[in-house]
Amino acid sequence: MELRTQLHGMWASVAPAWAEHADYADTRGAPVTAELLRRSAPRPGDRVLELACGAGGVGIAAAELVGPAGEVVLSDVAAEMTAIAAARAAALGLGNVRTQTLDLDELAQPDEAYDVVLCREGLMFALDPARALGEIRRVLRPGGRVALAVWGPRARNPWLSLVFDAASAQLGAPVPPPGVPGPFALDDPERLARLLADAGLAGVAVTEVPTPLRDPSFDAWWTRTSALAGPLARRLAALPDPARRQLRDRLVEAVGPYRTPAGLDFPGVTLVAAGQRRACGPA
Repeated sequence: MELRTQLHGMWASVAPAWAEHADYADTRGAPVTAELLRRSAPRPGDRVLELACGAGGVGIAAAELVGPAGEVVLSDVAAEMTAIAAARAAALGLGNVRTQTLDLDELAQPDEAYDVVLCREGLMFALDPARALGEIRRVLRPGGRVALAVWGPRARNPWLSLVFDAASAQLGAPVPPPGVPGPFALDDPERLARLLADAGLAGVAVTEVPTPLRDPSFDAWWTRTSALAGPLARRLAALPDPARRQLRDRLVEAVGPYRTPAGLDFPGVTLVAAGQRRACGPA
């Protein structure tokens, strides 16, 4: 329970940064969002749940597909995040969107309540991903679809892995610490597919979506990455100035292979997993 409380507080603390960079996150995540929607196929009149919504970009995109006869619930473990998502939906005049504070590991929602469940880059932070997927299956209606995205293999996402490696070296301890879920906790596609299948979901498939990251300068990349990296942001902010400068120096050297005349150009890959609840059979 203590770890759960700490994680909730961690995401609440980075909500202001997610509000500031919401448009950037949606632009960068657009190919993943498109794949999530393609795989889950929200239809007019459907009821959709977005989990770990952050600033709500995926659910907001789904709201246009389900139309006024449908409904989208934007949910996150941090009420500070859902407040951001609600404000963005309201600014777009989306009357079919509402928000709720929900924990991935224990969804306080009725059985068979949704046609579609979506989650972009959230499941890897669940304390118990198997339990979370069981909850997702429970709240899906028979025939309902789920599509979720997690970061792919650590070695293929240097835009973030370099930060964690440098922070671990600077702090003299692994980041995130043992027992705390991190961004690469589900980066094995075979394990990810097995988790969905073991939860009772059918038609499971995992595909890769290229997600390169390009920034015009080191400072632009470092400012956003350090602000948005939930498991790390608070620890970085607490570093004394000399240690923060040392960490920055480490990273200036580490990003050397990714420098181009236009700035930084990192490769990246996201895993998109999808499945559905069987239309009939045992619950």
